[in-house]
Parts: sequence; structure tokens; C-alpha cells
Amino acid sequence: MEKLTSALLAWYDRCARDLPWRGFHDAYRTWVSEAMLQQTRVETVLSYYDRFLTRFPSLSSLAEAPEEDVLKAWEGLGYYSRARNLWKGARQVMDEYNGTLPRDPEKLKKIQGIGPYTAGAIASIAYDVPIPAVDGNVIRVLSRIYGIRTDALEPATRKRIESLAAALVPSERPGDHNQAVMDLGATVCVPGTPDCARCPLSFFCDAFKAGDAADLPVLPKAKAQKVIPYNLLIIRSGDRVLMRQRTERLLQGLWVFPMFEGESGPQELLPFAGKKLRLSLSPMRDAGSARHVFTHQIWLMHIYETDAEASASAPAGYEFIPVSKLKDLTLPAAMNAAVNLLMPEA
Repeated sequence: MEKLTSALLAWYDRCARDLPWRGFHDAYRTWVSEAMLQQTRVETVLSYYDRFLTRFPSLSSLAEAPEEDVLKAWEGLGYYSRARNLWKGARQVMDEYNGTLPRDPEKLKKIQGIGPYTAGAIASIAYDVPIPAVDGNVIRVLSRIYGIRTDALEPATRKRIESLAAALVPSERPGDHNQAVMDLGATVCVPGTPDCARCPLSFFCDAFKAGDAADLPVLPKAKAQKVIPYNLLIIRSGDRVLMRQRTERLLQGLWVFPMFEGESGPQELLPFAGKKLRLSLSPMRDAGSARHVFTHQIWLMHIYETDAEASASAPAGYEFIPVSKLKDLTLPAAMNAAVNLLMPEA
């Protein structure tokens, strides 16, 4: 294990990715980067990380900000629960730890939005605590090195991988070690067919010797995403448009246009929407379609435009927003097609 770790760190010293959150022993910066990197590619995070830290340069500034400002700074990055948990966690740290993220991984795991992986990343990278940070990259790398050919998500297998990961972490440079495994999994030991010819650990790798690295880790077949058809309505009232702020868990707190599940045509949709929204609406105009993919579901949206009276009052749960103010709201990427119809210059 010592030889494997030494080979890995030597490779990392030569080939580490140049990323803006590295080179700091700063628990807050590490936390922000790890929150952004969950289910999001590094290339995408790069365009958000510095802007977010410019807006919220310290944990206290994040905790003191309104939730709406935090969501707005996160706009376009997706998975908004991460931003909300980051904000709630920062407030918790201010209340319980005088504004300083604790060094103890067990205390870190009690903070909103920090699970075992993020706790391991913060503790090892910011505080040099010799503890692993086990994510998908680590599972893949260790499954191949140690030839683990049982379901990686089964509790017994997961426990074995976590034990191996913990045993590999050196007492010196534990943060670099964890980041090295992440880099190896992201750039060399990738999903599908790994680049074993470039791998610094191929000498130690059971799967490389067996020739089945592409088949590991063993994972259960992913469930098919649920496809949901929606009719999305752009309802104008003079220079205003009808919107609502979602209270559902998915996209909670973000602003969307009226949406009705189903595939009904405009003739059927017009009386239905008018009755639901208690508005007198003009005939529906077909404005095209849009598709948005979430982790567990896909929205297939047909967009219609219609008009209410210029003096119309918004129904309960909705607001008429001036079109010129849409850019001030936090809108999910799923609404981009509709927004572009209203603000083509944006």
C-alpha cells in the first residue's frame, strides 16, 4: 500500500489538474468547491466558482445573505438543493461553531449538506486529517485495483471499499492523496474504457492484469428516467408575464411559468387553463417545444403563448412579473426556451 500511495502521489505531483480551489488550506473554499462538484463536471464548475466566492468571500457572508441571493448566484449550475444546503449549513456553522468549520469529520457530518464524502474532503484537504473521501471516482479506481467484482453499492462491498480507501490514506499529504485519486478517476481511470497505458498504478491493478477493467466497478442497472409531458404557458398581461415560485422539492424556490402535466392540445388546454387560473385568456398560440433532463426525470414541454387582460390580477400562488424584471429572478435552465421567447436579446 505504501508503494501504491507513493506512486500515486508522484504522479499527482507531475500531472495534477490546475484548479482554482487547490493550493489552499481553507475549509470554506473546499466546501464550496465540493458542493459545486457534486454531479457536475469540473469544466462547468470553473465558470461559477470564482464568481460565487467573489459574491460570498467568507462563510459569514454566505450565512448572512438572503436565500434568494444564494440561489441567484447558483443560477444555471443546477441541483439547487446543494446551494440551499450550503446556505443552511453556513448558518448552522455560525450558530454552533462560531463561524469556523470544525476539523472533526464526525462534527462535519452533522452540518446541513455535508455527508461522509464531503466531510472527508474538507477534513483531509483543509485540515490534513488522514481520512478518505470516497466518491464515484474512488469506488471505480479501487474496484479495479483490488479486483472487486461484486456490486459496488451493496453494503458489504461498499464497506470493503471504504476500508481499503482508509488504509491507503497516508498520514502525510492526505488531502493530496484524496485529490490524486479523484484526478486519476477523472482523467485516466475513467468510466468505460480506462487509459491503462498512462496509469501510474497499472502495476498494482488486478483488473489491468485480468483484462476486465472496462467491466468494473459492478453497478446495478440504472432505473429509466421518468418522462413527463407538460404544457407550459406564457401568459402575458400587458408588459407582464405570469410566474410562480415553486414550493415543490425539485427546483424549490425557483420561478417558473404555469405548467400543466399532459399532452392536451390548445383547444382543450384553453378552457382548462382559464378555469384553473381563473383568467380570461386569448386563443393559444403554438410557440414550440423544449426538453430538459433531470437526474430522475425528463420534462417534455410544449410551449403556448396567450394573453390575459392588461389589468388582470394574478391567481393565488402566482404573480404577474414585468418582463423587464425576469432577469432579476432565479430561473431554472428548464425555463430557458420560454424566457428566450420573451427576451430574445438575452
